[in-house]
Amino acid sequence: MTFEHLGLSPDLLRAVTQEGYTEPTPVQRESIPLVLAGRDLLAAAQTGTGKTAAFVLPILQRLATTAPYSQTSGRRPIRVLVLTPTRELCLQVEESVRTYSRTRPVRSTAIYGGVPFDPQLRRLLQAPEIVVATPGRLLDHVGQRTIDLSRVEVLVLDEADRMLDMGFIPDVRRIIDLLPRERQTLLFSATFTPQVRRLAADFQRQPALVQVTPHNTAPDLVNQQVLFVERTRKRDVLSELISSGRIEQALVFTRTKHGASRLAEQLNRDGIAALAIHGDKTQPQRVRALDDFKAGRVGILVATDVAARGLDIDALPHVVNYDLPTVTEDYVHRIGRTGRAGAEGHALSLVASEERPMLVQIERMLGRQIAGDGVAESPRQAPPSRQQGAASRRAVPEPGGRDRRGGRAPRRPERERVSAPLPARQPSRSSTPASSFAAMPGERFARDSA
Repeated sequence: MTFEHLGLSPDLLRAVTQEGYTEPTPVQRESIPLVLAGRDLLAAAQTGTGKTAAFVLPILQRLATTAPYSQTSGRRPIRVLVLTPTRELCLQVEESVRTYSRTRPVRSTAIYGGVPFDPQLRRLLQAPEIVVATPGRLLDHVGQRTIDLSRVEVLVLDEADRMLDMGFIPDVRRIIDLLPRERQTLLFSATFTPQVRRLAADFQRQPALVQVTPHNTAPDLVNQQVLFVERTRKRDVLSELISSGRIEQALVFTRTKHGASRLAEQLNRDGIAALAIHGDKTQPQRVRALDDFKAGRVGILVATDVAARGLDIDALPHVVNYDLPTVTEDYVHRIGRTGRAGAEGHALSLVASEERPMLVQIERMLGRQIAGDGVAESPRQAPPSRQQGAASRRAVPEPGGRDRRGGRAPRRPERERVSAPLPARQPSRSSTPASSFAAMPGERFARDSA
């Protein structure tokens, strides 16, 4: 099936062709006709499968072919509201609106926190038809009476499961109370949890259901591997992988904002260009870091899970889980940043002894083993070698940190290279080709996972 079979207008077909797309993805193929028919929709698909175009394209066609519900005011109303959980996703969706409406321009704007209020107010005064917003900043505008949502025709809740995780649902309910009852409501999510289904029951009317992949399915084109490394050696191992060229460009996930900033600073001290992106950074800092990463000016972007949704990076080769996520489902969203648009990707997880239970939960969710049969090589069961033990002791405390007596630890004049011997590679039970992580330093057992 091609996009022509979905009922899109010639203008939108030209825009799609200019972007280099020839065939719709499964979620686009199933969703676009339903949205064009005016149905409420509850859609789930794994990250990186084109959910944004699945609602942006038919919405643009609706705006081009129908008049606003109400013409009582001379001012053009806001007809479409898209709510997103993160600033990055907000910007990405609004950029998609501008991209696909290139041949027939539609006024749109993005409303999000972390930036000054007045420039957004000026854009709202230009009467956009589509507003993409994060809930908190949108409610700020509602409180200041700078936005009118009374004539919204289409509401989109993008990444609804993430909104639940981040505690945005009370804000979403307040916003929905301001919208007309007669509207089309589209709810897109990476997962169909019971909470998401209850949300749909509250906000939608007999929605059509689209689920193109099983619940919590990892992208097929992502080669997943595990490297067992004690926590005190993770930074040295990651630095060695990057310095040796085995990893050239990677999105590296940490569990905390402080951990992301600290790791980026340490990598820079190791001579590796790295930037951090997380919730404590201002929006200009986050945008600048992402732009530098996309342009190749820095090779490593260290992020918290705020970046697991909404970052669209073309042909990203590597994702590294420096820390395993505390929410098991976030593993799928993290590794979904690579292996997109038909390109092969690699996901590496650095797993410390205390993270083994998290790994078990992730493998149970995926229904497969990532680490394979190398249980005896786990650091929980096999003591470190003399060389590995020495490397671990050298890594505590970190350079410039505090020693256990509270004194200042001396800085190392030069980072030591990890030189621990590698165990023999176990045979893989997968047909996936060996990845670029072959012969990695540290205690390891790696298995390619299709």
